[in-house]
Formats: sequence, structure tokens, C-alpha cells
Amino acid sequence: MKQLPIAIIGAGPIGLAAAAHLLERGERPVVLEAGARVGATVLQWGHVRMFSPWEFNVDAACRSLLEAEGWLMPPVDELPTGAELVTRYLQPLANLRSMREVIRTSARVTAISRKQRDKLKEAGRWTAPFLLRLQMDDGREEALAARAVIDASGSWQQPNPLGADGIPALGEAQLSGRIAYGIPDVLGVAREQYAGKRVAVVGSGHSAINTLLDLLRLRDDAPATEVVWALRGSNMQPLYGGGTDDQLPARGQLGMRIKAAVEAGALEIAAPFPITRVAKVTNRLQLYSDNNWLRVDEVIVCTGARPDFNMMRELRLDIDPAVESARALAPLIDPNLHSCGSVPPHGEAELRQPERNFYIIGMKSYGRAPTFLLATGYEQARSITAALCGDWAAARDVQLHLPETGVCVTDYASECCDEPALLPLDVIPVGLEKLPVAAACC
Repeated sequence: MKQLPIAIIGAGPIGLAAAAHLLERGERPVVLEAGARVGATVLQWGHVRMFSPWEFNVDAACRSLLEAEGWLMPPVDELPTGAELVTRYLQPLANLRSMREVIRTSARVTAISRKQRDKLKEAGRWTAPFLLRLQMDDGREEALAARAVIDASGSWQQPNPLGADGIPALGEAQLSGRIAYGIPDVLGVAREQYAGKRVAVVGSGHSAINTLLDLLRLRDDAPATEVVWALRGSNMQPLYGGGTDDQLPARGQLGMRIKAAVEAGALEIAAPFPITRVAKVTNRLQLYSDNNWLRVDEVIVCTGARPDFNMMRELRLDIDPAVESARALAPLIDPNLHSCGSVPPHGEAELRQPERNFYIIGMKSYGRAPTFLLATGYEQARSITAALCGDWAAARDVQLHLPETGVCVTDYASECCDEPALLPLDVIPVGLEKLPVAAACC
């Protein structure tokens, strides 16, 4: 077993950090990336400027490797875009000889098991190596043996659906070609698709706010553009964040900017509007919320993402049934319970699975929780790699200081069913059928 590598799935910021920590300890990992280059997923939102500065976006072990080769750390208070994170940090890291030798691109992991043992097999399980099935771009398949596996593949490729029920809305699958998920570049390559159109943005997080603000900028050049924000609930205040109390100023400014736009009437608000069905009417899309409807030209779904566990079917996992993170981590990050934007330090102990020497880290480790920061993943990588190398003291010495959001979810809990919608459905502007609306909680 000691002759086998530690396999890392994903060559994004967290996967490369895990590799750097292992190299620092004299181990030889193998990094398996489905994309054609490192940071392939990050480049899908490369136009988006991050609200966390370089100070929080560079891992300590990666920085040591880079600086030994003459790399200069960008200004710590500068806010990079996703593309800059790749070109100024991840790609130079991958170009280092020590890293270049352990990274395999265009190698998608489709399944993980134990050699000659399915999930039910107990005898000899913990002495059997992991077996990873790889799919190459040219269609070839390979099997790779490993003594441990770190899954840092993220969840960006598994967006949550348009439907408010947690499953695709009726008609969503058939019309998926007309619906965008994530954060399309509405000011760049996707400009023509949205300029002069009536666009609905569905979602309440930072991705939705970024997209809405970009659409409002697009309208400055294309005045016929109409922007509609469709929300499940009606209480707007929690969506604006902590403002000046946020310890990441750029994150606080996002909330303040969208709040100013809403108060100025710069965009339409459809709230509460939990979407249950979508249909094509002539050449437009019609979104339904029970008996109410909203007709638009384009729909952008910014409702977050969820982890894909398909490749782990033959592994023994203990996943929280709601958050879909490791069970021990769930109460620390559950957005229904967690308040004040602070996440307690956590590492190997909280991420441990019943399948020995298998860990999920990074964005995927957070399941459906939306509060992940790169700094969290870097500390996860440091703690887990220390444990895999037998340094349990270092693994347990978890140090994590995250900038707080300046807002507590408990601030709004008592207002949930008392505060009226900002714009009740019966007075929402053009596009919604004016029908009676039942009382709803946020």
C-alpha cells in the first residue's frame, strides 16, 4: 500500500493545495482533472470578481512552492476574478516541475471502489487499495490503484434546479437548452443573448446578485433590457447581508448595491414566487408559481449547487440527510442553524468517513450549504494530508479564522411570518397574472 499514490480528484484550488501539502511532506500524489487544464471549472465563472482578496485565496504550502521558484504574491488586498485566480496562481503552480509530474488532465473519475471488494464485502476491506475508474477524452478507460483518495471535485457541475421543490420544475428538462445555470457572462460572451431581452434571475445568493448587477449594467447600453428577480420567499432583508459590518467589504457592498437597486425600482421583484412549472409560449418562456405566471425571454438559474455522489456508490459514506455534507460537519455549516457567518475550525475529524482514508473536501464537502470560502478548503487540505501522513498532532491542530458576514440568521427568524412581502404578487408589475395569493412564510 505504501508504494501506491494518494489520489486527488480535481485540479482546482483545493485539489492543488492538497497536492502541495503532500509534496511538502515527501509524498507523491496523483491529481486527476476531468478538464483539459487546471482550474477548468473556475474558468467557467472566470469573468466574476471574487469578494475575497488574495490574502484568503492562496494556500500556504502552494505559496511556499511558488515563492521558491521566484513567484511574487499578488497584492493581498486585491480582488481577483476567477480567470485571474487561474492565470496568476493555479497555472503557475501547475507549471512547477514537482506539480507538473503529478497532474493528469482530461482524466475523469467515473467510479471509486476497493480492489475486488464491493461495498458489502467486509473481509480484508481496509487492507485493499482503492480502485479508481478513469474515462479519458478519447474514450479509453483505465483503472488506477491508490492507498487513499481525496475528492476535491467540487459541485459546480451539479447546479440546483429551477424548481422550488428541489427537483426540476415541470417542463424544465425539456427546455433546459433555453435556461442558463450558474453565472453567465452577460457583459461578455453572452451579451447578445441577453441585451434588449426580458430576463428573469432566479435565486437569492451572491451568484444571483452578481448576475442581477451585471444585467443592470447591460441595460445602460441596451435600454430595452428588463430585469426581473424571482424569489421563493418574500423577506428581502436577509438577502442584503451585513453591509458595512461584513469583514469582507466587497461581499458587504454586493448586498448594499442590490438593495439600492431594489429601493430605486431598477428591477422588478417577483416574491414570493416559488417556481413549479416552465413552458414555452410562442418563442418566450412562461414561469408558473401555482396559478401565477411570469413571461420572459431568458431565464438564469442561480440557486446554488449540490454534490454528485454517483462515483462513490461502492464506498461507505455517512452523509447528513439534509445538508449532504459529512454528518459531523453538517451542524457547523447548516444555513438553517448556523448564524453570524462564522464557521468553527474543522478538519480531518469532522470530514472523516466510514470508508477509511477517503475524504471529501472543498466546495463539495459543504454539500448544499452555500457558505464555503477557499480558506476553509485550504485548512481542510492541510489537516487531512497531515493525517494521511501519520502526523495526527498537526491534523488535530486546526486553525481557521474566517471573515464574518456581519449578519445572523437569527436576526430574521422571528420576522419570518410577520413581515409582508416587499411587493405582494397582486401588485407586481407587468407579466404576472393577478390572482388571489395565499399567505406564505419566507
